[in-house]
Amino acid sequence: MVNCLIIGHGAREHVIGETLVNGGANLFAFMSYKNAGLEDLSKDIKIHSESDFKKIIEFCKEKNIDFVVIGPEAPLIVGIVDALEKGGFPCVGPKIEAAQLEGSKIFTRELLDKYKIQSNVKSKMFDSIDGVESYIKDMGKENIVVKPEGLTGGKGVKVYGDHLFSKKDILDYCSELVDKKNRFLLEEKCDGEEFTLQTFVDGKNVIGSPLVQDHKRAFEDDRGPNTGGMGSYSMEDHLMPFFNQNDVNEALKDMKKTVAAVKEETGVEYKGFLYGQFMKTANGIKLIEYNSRLGDPEAMNVLPLLKNNFIDICWSIINGNLHQNYKFEKKATVCKYLAPEGYPVNPKKDEVIKINTEEIIKSKAKYYYASVYREGENIYTTTSRAMGVLGIAESLEEAEKIAEAGVSCIKGNLFHRKDVGTRKLLQKRIIHMNSILNKK
Repeated sequence: MVNCLIIGHGAREHVIGETLVNGGANLFAFMSYKNAGLEDLSKDIKIHSESDFKKIIEFCKEKNIDFVVIGPEAPLIVGIVDALEKGGFPCVGPKIEAAQLEGSKIFTRELLDKYKIQSNVKSKMFDSIDGVESYIKDMGKENIVVKPEGLTGGKGVKVYGDHLFSKKDILDYCSELVDKKNRFLLEEKCDGEEFTLQTFVDGKNVIGSPLVQDHKRAFEDDRGPNTGGMGSYSMEDHLMPFFNQNDVNEALKDMKKTVAAVKEETGVEYKGFLYGQFMKTANGIKLIEYNSRLGDPEAMNVLPLLKNNFIDICWSIINGNLHQNYKFEKKATVCKYLAPEGYPVNPKKDEVIKINTEEIIKSKAKYYYASVYREGENIYTTTSRAMGVLGIAESLEEAEKIAEAGVSCIKGNLFHRKDVGTRKLLQKRIIHMNSILNKK
């Protein structure tokens, strides 16, 4: 049997761990906070900083680890793969230079510009307030998105019309970033519908998985502040009513060109998972951002549908021999995230969550622990999203019903978006996409 180590403590890592165990792995986990799901799946766990590479290498040696899967982005962008591979432990995840596709939005935009990758958008980097007002005037304030360079947990990007409502708002936010010594981009605002394309990458080959659409806003009908994601869905045909196979092919083509550009630019092959957040607009497919790992919640929509052995895919990523024959079940999925009351502005923490596991099993829903902790028999909230609940079925409607039934089996001071995965919200997005394409 293969000894696999998963690094990370969220719902994404829980579903990765589950998929490895289903493939026959002996699972071990190294995490900053104890994930109850990973604890139950693992032969042994270590609770410690996920960026303490020395301790991770010691744990790998002690447990005879065959390979390591890195879940979150933070350790990747500071070189965890470089350290572990130097220590003799192969990894599923990009080295530090390649991980800058997520770690530095400026690196990514400049790379896409240099290599003339079609889905790039117009942008300019700033490290001071000089020239900002002039650029806003040239672009038009209504066409501006402000993006800090580094990781923001899905909450740092501010869009005119959603978070910023005047030129003064834009200038104030830019000044705030300058005061914090943050470089930032002023980027062209795109109008359309977003989709997530998660891929397996072995340095050359880029293999896609079913499309997923996430819901960033905290409250129903896409209202409220941005979050790390309140839920997501995928369709039984692996596409969506407003995204066709040509759209996927365009996105995949640009992801392959990006992987080749990373190698050309840095000398380092991109290996691991690559997440492309794209938007379909009146002017074609546009890249919103890259992430150097699987999505959370989007990993929960995709990995449970995988028909192939995930361990084999991990080895193929490491060895550079991915092939095109990976299969996913032709089913729809709906993931709903439960978050503590007050999230994301003022979340209630240390609140007990009660899970009726027998009823969840009867409902056919799956559940994944996110930012919660276990003490004794009890599960408690932290200040972030608590649990992901997943429904899988032949149709979107049935998957949504299963997810909602699963949610009803979990009690506590929690809330979730009841509209995720519903036909009503899907229809709203179809109408939105049609209105944009009809303007052409």
